[in-house]
Amino acid sequence: MTESLLFAPHDLPVRWRHERIFTFVDTTFSAFLPLWQRWRDDEARCERLHVVAIAQPNALNEPPSADDPSPLAAELARAWPVRVPGVHRLEFDDGRVVLTLAIGDDVHEMLAKLWLRADAFHLDAPDDPRKLCKTLARFAGDGATVCANASPAHRPTLRRALASSGFDCSPDATDAPLVARFAPRWRVRRHEPPLPCDAGAREAIVIGAGLAGCAVSSRLAARGWHITLVDRHAVSARDASGNPAGVFHPIVWRDDSVAARLTRAAFLYALRRWRALEDANHELHRSGAGLLQIADTADDADALAAAIARFAYPSDYVQAMTRADASRIAGVDVARGGWFFPRGGAISPAAVCAAQIDDASARITARMNTEVTRIEHDGRIWRAFDASGGEIASAPVIVLANAHDAARLAGLYGEPTRSVRGQLTVLDSCALDPLRMPVIGEGYAVPLGAGGTLVGATYDIDDPDRAIREAGHRENIGRVAGMLPDLALMPGTVRAGRVAFRCVTSDRMPMIGQLADEHAARRDARELSGAWPLDLPRIPGLYGAFAFGSRGLVWATLAAELIASLVEGEPWPIERELAEAIDPARFLLKALRHGEISPASCG
Repeated sequence: MTESLLFAPHDLPVRWRHERIFTFVDTTFSAFLPLWQRWRDDEARCERLHVVAIAQPNALNEPPSADDPSPLAAELARAWPVRVPGVHRLEFDDGRVVLTLAIGDDVHEMLAKLWLRADAFHLDAPDDPRKLCKTLARFAGDGATVCANASPAHRPTLRRALASSGFDCSPDATDAPLVARFAPRWRVRRHEPPLPCDAGAREAIVIGAGLAGCAVSSRLAARGWHITLVDRHAVSARDASGNPAGVFHPIVWRDDSVAARLTRAAFLYALRRWRALEDANHELHRSGAGLLQIADTADDADALAAAIARFAYPSDYVQAMTRADASRIAGVDVARGGWFFPRGGAISPAAVCAAQIDDASARITARMNTEVTRIEHDGRIWRAFDASGGEIASAPVIVLANAHDAARLAGLYGEPTRSVRGQLTVLDSCALDPLRMPVIGEGYAVPLGAGGTLVGATYDIDDPDRAIREAGHRENIGRVAGMLPDLALMPGTVRAGRVAFRCVTSDRMPMIGQLADEHAARRDARELSGAWPLDLPRIPGLYGAFAFGSRGLVWATLAAELIASLVEGEPWPIERELAEAIDPARFLLKALRHGEISPASCG
């Protein structure tokens, strides 16, 4: 299709002129490059262009080649994602052009899994378009346009399906795509698609300057927000984010579970954001040799090898390893086989935090050595207060990224988070000196060069003790020796230890998103007994990013992008099912569904 036929039905670029956000959905994965070029050529373009493209996995087989006539093809090729299913978010032109690429075997089923407000749709219609048209109606913004390719035999069916879903179709012409505009004469959807939060000023308070808070500050600042970043410590990354190194990797299960899909999306997005920081000359102390995971048992190694083959994961994502292969690439003897993540590794959490703050320093005001004891909302503005009752900051949006304290400040239902004490150990010269890369499994071992070898960590639930324990060091060494047997023969001496406290939930999933209005939910408990997440009342301007457990490095960046997308009303960077699995309101929702909350029990 020529560019004139592609864009004329959508009246581009006129419709995006002077708009903040314009979202174009394309199920053919053919519009991105010409649309990006047209956006670049338009001086009155929208501030942010979102292109949501849906494609099958084979669309990732070959990136754009040097022969592609588009001058932007090389930039897209450099950002080309790994060939794995799920949602990949790629950013160009300093983040002002965003390609959200959703990869799945069934294009139209994949589209239905997303959540967004669209201004224009370009699509190839299936033989039976009724489900597709209902999906378009769920996503369509006011006046959204549709340009659909359909065979002559299926055009009447498509016109009827569009009309019944609230679209007005233009007069038919069999030699041109079918064109329609969203103009419902009646209510056609249960929930409105995403809209930006009602904030007069683009200002936010972020409480907590660890991995979560620094990432949120960075992603909001990239969209032009001014951030007041508050932390009780003198500098960022002092709690669990202050460990000398942390490992990052996706997870692979025998089935492609919600946890595996979420961690895959978070891992790949974190890599892109870290590379952008490194391209801006920030040193993150990231290792480059990959990461090896040792199976708990030989049967697990065999089962995961079979799963890797069944899912056809590419070798640059994960590789199954026999014991011999794993020992060879690790540089030390390993107890069992496992799997190797070429893009995994270790990184300095504190360096990541510092780089994110520095990169957005013009838009971040840091309030360190400041503890927030109370937050308050007057219906329009959030205010944060210290122990003496003094106001620390005010803004229309507030994000709780302060781990253990977030649930208290928000007053969340049912005490959903717990504290886990983690003690790590740094070893001097030992049997692991030849180790070439981080190794994880029952524990973890990270080579620190001249700094020794980091091993850990204990997992002590609800243990508040901050003291270093010799028993903790022995536990760490013993656990790692179960993966790397030579450590039992030459454990080395303990150079240092550190205790930090992780925040976890009962389902071990993080709390990321907009917080529910629990008072309103309790009042309407009977009506909400069969509720879905989108049915719950939400507190305007209150968001959370906490309870990351031991996966803060992997989850923090995607969490920040999801929250920034929620605030701005942009397409979500993951499938809605995954966002619901980490919704801070999920425990409240479960209690409502099980009848554990009733209006009579509300105070």
